Amino acid sequence: MLTLLSMFYYICLRRRSRSGTRGEALNSRRAVESGQRAVLPVSVEVEQYAKEVLDFSSHYGSENSMSYTMWNLAGVPNVYPSSGDFTQTAVFRTYGKWWEQCASAPLPFRRTPEGFYSQDYIELGFEEPVYPTAVEVFETYYPGAIVQILACSHNPFSQNPATDVRWEVLWSGEPTKVLTPHARQFSPKIKHINFPTNLLRLEVNSSLLDYYTELDAVILRGVKERTMLALYKIPHIDISDLSDSEEELYDAGGPFMHQRTGNGYFDKLPYELIQLILSHLTLPDLCRLAQTCKLLHQHCCDPLQYTQLSLQPYWARLNDASLGHLQSRCTLLQRLNLSWTGNRGAFTLTGFSSFLKACGQSLVCLELSCCHFLNEARLEVISQACPGLQELNLSSCDRLHPQAFTHISKLTHLRRLVLYRTKIEQTAVLSILTFCVELRHLNLGSCVRIDDYDVVASMLAARCRSLRSLDLWRCRNLTDRGLNELVSGCRMLEELDLGWCPTLQSSTGCFQQLARCLPRLRKLFLTANRTVCDSDVEELATWCPSLQHLDILGTRLVGAASLKKLLQACPKLLLLDISFCSQIDMRVVQELSSLFPNVFIKKSFTQ
Repeated sequence: MLTLLSMFYYICLRRRSRSGTRGEALNSRRAVESGQRAVLPVSVEVEQYAKEVLDFSSHYGSENSMSYTMWNLAGVPNVYPSSGDFTQTAVFRTYGKWWEQCASAPLPFRRTPEGFYSQDYIELGFEEPVYPTAVEVFETYYPGAIVQILACSHNPFSQNPATDVRWEVLWSGEPTKVLTPHARQFSPKIKHINFPTNLLRLEVNSSLLDYYTELDAVILRGVKERTMLALYKIPHIDISDLSDSEEELYDAGGPFMHQRTGNGYFDKLPYELIQLILSHLTLPDLCRLAQTCKLLHQHCCDPLQYTQLSLQPYWARLNDASLGHLQSRCTLLQRLNLSWTGNRGAFTLTGFSSFLKACGQSLVCLELSCCHFLNEARLEVISQACPGLQELNLSSCDRLHPQAFTHISKLTHLRRLVLYRTKIEQTAVLSILTFCVELRHLNLGSCVRIDDYDVVASMLAARCRSLRSLDLWRCRNLTDRGLNELVSGCRMLEELDLGWCPTLQSSTGCFQQLARCLPRLRKLFLTANRTVCDSDVEELATWCPSLQHLDILGTRLVGAASLKKLLQACPKLLLLDISFCSQIDMRVVQELSSLFPNVFIKKSFTQ
């Protein structure tokens, strides 16, 4: 390695010698050959907090406030070194494995690489581009969720369009469960990169945590100049470079390969057995294997290997060429995950449209979470190229124009639709519900542009009677009238999220009516509804024996006796969140936990 770096440095000196004297170049060369280190200037380290939150996949907070939102991660710490549950921090939408166990959760994709753990992300812009020397994250509650830190070559504050965008992993690790929920300053050892950056991306996995992780601030440390040796770049293999045409196979093999006509023992294996073996490979490995011989090239290009395709783990390297390379193999594609991909100009309308038109005919599931390249023209392509689509996820596609969503109503076979944090408006929602009567799972969480949720609830009750799950997280104007219509018409509901819906009042009897109408209920979130009372909990205990997840965080009117009755009547209960319930102290929590050890009873704290 030293010899290689010396040769590289020598080449740089040769180039420099064109403007310098021959004597200076020879002296520098002798210094390298004799093992001496050249004295280079050392830059002063710069420390900076995040200037702006640029993008994120989810947050616990509202689009119209600062409590528990990702925007709290910009600037200096608000909470650190204090620990606990504070509204001034950044909090992602989920934690633990509860959401994966729900009926509304999508099936996992095959071929997901073992080292890909990321579930959520946030991108942060900093004032000055630097060569990173350290990244520090202030975690103030249930730390351990961060699994990857990346740096981008693009300056997010530049007026020029993004070109040749490159991402490098500074650090990666597995999900961890820290023994204590208390605050810490997380500063892993990072890899040095050969370009300056002022755009960082944190990716997290909260599946092992007992409660929501909370982040307070991020520091980027770095220098503005780097030594010449630090600019040495190790080449890497990209999916887009893995071309496997027969001409390249011939050229790569040389005379020795073409003298052999057999494929060893592979010739004796049944076709189906080879296909089964290859089904355990990740996508990059499959592409590489296709370059080894004609037999394996045939197997690796078989469309049966590509009935499911998750490109989310490779979001940083994908572009139009990647889709073009895969297009001929995906003619039988049924499930496609493009979440997080295509941003900053990576996918064009032509490339995306060409791929979907060639591969969308059999598609039943399309995941497009956080795909900011989407626009009305691309949604129109989806509605035309994927006539049998049953599942569509547009979560956090918050830059889509409201008019674009009207094309979704053409997908009349939809059963699962996720519109969390989008700008969909009431007219488009009603159009979708009019034509997509087979809906089983609908997520309208944090859709702040819907004017009247009572009208939406009424339409759901009339058109979607087979609905199994409904997420209305942070809908601001659902009243008892709309809720009563909803539960009377959609009696098959198993999951209902009414968290942070302040216009619902227990005094109207709407929660008791809910319990009586939904005997199949397994998950109910009434988060931050101050009016939930003992009689509501007792009605749930009487009518909802299958209840597994209940969140009544923040209520002041529920006591220990009704909770004990609920726990006795609902033997399948796994999660009970009673954080900030003023009548329930830690002594009661400990008592109930000892009586019902199979239930995770959550009670957050501040200090």
